[in-house]
Amino acid sequence: MYIPELYKNENQEDIQNFIHQNGFGILVNQTKGKLWATHIPLLLEEKEGRHILVGHVSKENPQAESFNTNDDVLVIFHGAHSYISSSWYDHENVPTWNYLAVHVYGKVQLHSFEESIEELKRLVDKYELKSEKPIRVEELSQKTMLQARGIVSFEIAITSIEAKKKLSQNRDDKNYKNIISKLENSDDYQSIEMAKEMKRIDLKM
Repeated sequence: MYIPELYKNENQEDIQNFIHQNGFGILVNQTKGKLWATHIPLLLEEKEGRHILVGHVSKENPQAESFNTNDDVLVIFHGAHSYISSSWYDHENVPTWNYLAVHVYGKVQLHSFEESIEELKRLVDKYELKSEKPIRVEELSQKTMLQARGIVSFEIAITSIEAKKKLSQNRDDKNYKNIISKLENSDDYQSIEMAKEMKRIDLKM
């Protein structure tokens, strides 16, 4: 990912929190001679002192078979993003787009069936936390759990991470605050979320 120095994020705690909060990623690799992408939830976990990503895909997905011959993968996580109109500036300029993104590179290692079940438990537990009547994998019937045999679970040993925060850091204070105001007064969810992100870094500046 191309990242100008101004937009580079190297704060590891911030990056980890971003992945935890935006865990629905895009898993990319070479499959059958072409680029292949699958949209899946992933968990950022720690194993033997190193961070890994854990997830699964359907056995019917050609990407699952490709892991046996090509273990190099890229996972893309993205957060809030919004169009920035240059009409919001006090001078002539071009419009742009603000966004947050993290690219994780690594190597895939396939799980056993028992490890797959444990991965499913942790994934479901994470996303059921806010449910009124949370379900647990341990409580599902044997018939329902037969569906687990239709997945390929894996972990990704992380080799490198690139993180980008493009939040109008190249604007002066007056224009920066005006961009936030315009985004806040939008009826677009992504724009409002972008305003919140810009406010967070504004407090640190």
